[in-house]
Amino acid sequence: MRTLGLVLSQIRSQNRIFWRVPIGAFFTLVFPVMLLVLFVALFGNESFDTPYGEVTTSQFYTPGLAVFAAASATYTNIGINLTVRRELGILKRVRGTPLPPWIYLAGVVGSAVWIALVSTAAMVGLGVLAYGVNIEAAKLPAMVVAFVAGSAVFATAGVAVSALARTMGAAQSMTNATLIPLGFVSNVFISLGSTGDPPRWLEVIGDFFPLKHFASAFGEAMSPFSAAPAFEWGHMAVMGAWLAAAALVAARRFRWAPAPVSPRRSRRADLG
Repeated sequence: MRTLGLVLSQIRSQNRIFWRVPIGAFFTLVFPVMLLVLFVALFGNESFDTPYGEVTTSQFYTPGLAVFAAASATYTNIGINLTVRRELGILKRVRGTPLPPWIYLAGVVGSAVWIALVSTAAMVGLGVLAYGVNIEAAKLPAMVVAFVAGSAVFATAGVAVSALARTMGAAQSMTNATLIPLGFVSNVFISLGSTGDPPRWLEVIGDFFPLKHFASAFGEAMSPFSAAPAFEWGHMAVMGAWLAAAALVAARRFRWAPAPVSPRRSRRADLG
């Protein structure tokens, strides 16, 4: 119970830190919702009859953008924030306190997953309230399982990125250069099948990385054409493999102290 209390305390502390940076909160929570509004404004929200009832096109926009919001809240935020804190010496000071290091990391990850849940709930809630998105109660457990699996994968991948990145700039480049392009080949922003006949290599890239599997598992749970309970265990298995790989990288490469400055970089800093 004491350990659980420490973890929950760290999650609350990390949440307070998150809300003290308004620009970060905006891009994590408000920006994805704005994307849904823009998608509906640009592409419309037509309704059409199906054997399963009336469906709006937002039924297919919403899951992908909700997945992108969850991935951004975990992968991008953790990857950049942990790297910044290491550069500033914060992680080194935390490492020197009586607090077990894994509890601090659990607080960082738990806070990011909580923020991802808020962002995803806001996205889905807007779709339900404003754009006629339907959620079937029988498929709700599949949505929850897909969210938990996907958030765990991208939170762990964020820790792995911070382990590989030596500087804040490197972490920003690595997260943005991977997540945003993958969104276009992972059926997050658009479906590759709706663009005609895309190159096969784009589909291969999407199938290899976990974002497409996250989007597919979550999207099937919201699709009117899937049968309940709509669990996608094949996609879950791929995400599980990525979770194990990211955890291995994070365990072996994560550093609490800043990377040592090379003599060449030191001389450049002195000259500057």
